[in-house]
Amino acid sequence: MSEEAKQHWLNACAFRVHDRVVLPLSVEEYQVGQLWSVAEASKAETGGGEGVEVLKNEPFDNVPLLNGQFTKGQYTHKIYHLQSKVPALLRKIAPKGSLAIHEEAWNAYPYCKTVITNPDYMKENFYVKIETIHLPDSGTTENAHGLKGEELAKREIVNINIANDHEFLNSGDLHPDTTPSKFQSSKTGRGPLTGNWKDNVQPVMCAYKLVTVYFKWFGFQKIVEGYAHTQYPRLFSKFHREVFCWIDKWHGLTMVDIREIEAKAQKELEEQRKSGQVRGMNG
Repeated sequence: MSEEAKQHWLNACAFRVHDRVVLPLSVEEYQVGQLWSVAEASKAETGGGEGVEVLKNEPFDNVPLLNGQFTKGQYTHKIYHLQSKVPALLRKIAPKGSLAIHEEAWNAYPYCKTVITNPDYMKENFYVKIETIHLPDSGTTENAHGLKGEELAKREIVNINIANDHEFLNSGDLHPDTTPSKFQSSKTGRGPLTGNWKDNVQPVMCAYKLVTVYFKWFGFQKIVEGYAHTQYPRLFSKFHREVFCWIDKWHGLTMVDIREIEAKAQKELEEQRKSGQVRGMNG
C-alpha cells in the first residue's frame, strides 16, 4: 500500500477521543509515578500464558515527535498476549494465538507517543495511536496537541475524574486501597479527593491523551469503535487512580531507581507469563 493510499483509508476509518485526566501531582512527580505504576500494573495483568512481554526498553534519539518539539527519550516495544481481554466477538472469529497486541512507545517526557498494532492477524486494518502531553494545569488547555482543521473539529473531549467511582469503571475495578475519594497519602498528606478537588489542589497536572483509532474490517467497525469509547476511559481512569493511591510506594524514587525496577520487572514478567493463572481486566 502506498503512503498516499494508506493515508486516505486512515482518514476514512479514523475516530478520535481526547481524554483529560487531572491528578494532584506535579508533572515531575508523575513521570516517576507513571513508570513505577506501569511496571506494577503489568504484573497484575500477567500469568497463565497471557500478559506483557517486554522486547525492548532502551534510549532513542533523533526521532521527531509532536512536530519536532521532542526528539529523544526512552523507547519500549512490548507484546500483550490478551486472548481473554478482547471483545468476545473478536475472540470468536480470530484464530487462537492471533490476538497478540504490539505496543511501541516513544516516551519523550512530558510527551509520549504510543502505537498499538496487531501485525499477525489484522495487519494494516487495525492501528491505535495514543499521544499524551503532560501539562501543569487542571485540564484548562483547550488544544494541548495543537490540532488543526478537521482533526480539531472531529475530536471528542472526555473529562476523567479519578475520584468518580462509577462513571467509567466496572464493579470489579473498584478496590478500597485504590479509591482516591477515601485515600490519604501518609508521605504527602494529599487526599482524599472529594467535591471540586481539581479546583483546590496543589500541585496539579493534567495528562492530555489524544486517542486515534483506525479500524477497517467490514461489519465490525462500530463494535470496535464502541469498545474503544468505553475501554480507554476505563483503562485511563483505573490506571490513574492507582498511580495516585500508590504514591507512598513510589514518591521519592529517582529515574535511576525506575530503570532498575523496570529491568527487574521485565524478568519477572517473562517468568510469570509462562506460569500461573490468567489475571487482570477482562474484555
